[in-house]
Amino acid sequence: MKSILVPTDFSEQAESALKVAAQIAKKNDAQIYLLHILELPMHLSDLMSSGAPAPAPEAIFFMKQTHKKFEEVLEQDYLKDIEVIETVSFEDVLNGVIDSSKKNNVDIIIMGSHGSSGFEELFIGSNAEKIVRTSKKPTLVIKEDCEIFEVNDFVYATNFDDEDKPSLIAADEFAKSIGAKLHLVWINTANGFKTTYETESKMNDLISGLPIDNYTLNIYNDITVEKGILNFAESINAGMIGISTHGRKGISHFINGSLGEDVVNHAKRPVLTFKI
Repeated sequence: MKSILVPTDFSEQAESALKVAAQIAKKNDAQIYLLHILELPMHLSDLMSSGAPAPAPEAIFFMKQTHKKFEEVLEQDYLKDIEVIETVSFEDVLNGVIDSSKKNNVDIIIMGSHGSSGFEELFIGSNAEKIVRTSKKPTLVIKEDCEIFEVNDFVYATNFDDEDKPSLIAADEFAKSIGAKLHLVWINTANGFKTTYETESKMNDLISGLPIDNYTLNIYNDITVEKGILNFAESINAGMIGISTHGRKGISHFINGSLGEDVVNHAKRPVLTFKI
């Protein structure tokens, strides 16, 4: 892991994500791209995006204000000895983050989130949820302040299907990068019930061909897969949760929902998502 993208609006949640990114960066000698989405009035945003040689005075004012905030952030002790690159986007949050992650070829996106619930979750969703749904880069969502990001146990929920192999390998690599043990879990529900023999056979068949180690295999029974993931993580006091997502969009997302987004919204622990 050599490059990390951290979107920031200079809020407490964004700072929590930056603190986590800083700790991961130090362990892996990585650089951080600190991205701010500058939401200008439409006429100014169009002007800046056009690459005009002489930006409007109002745009220059907003840019100076943003740079001042960057300087305040970069003075924090937890960023000492880390290469932090300031970057600004004039797009909306979703496109700004996705485009920046591609342009800078980052290895992971780390962002803070309030989460969302009820009406907001159904019809609007948080920025983190939208990015999780869209990003092809692993995305780590931080909900609470992490002065010390020390994860000993990392829960990764999976169906042990062949399509999840790349994500399993990526989860193992991330676990190693932070010095955590990987706990692979199959959530057994009434609707998708499988016997222990069936499940263990499927687990072992998939794992036997993968270059991963320092892991445990677990079967956990619960009412729903989401509850099972959250409850299993709670039962072993895991430091974070990992899950893959298909990134459904449009009407498919509205009807079927997304397990990854639900876990991101409802978990208090950090959640790392991988796109299948």
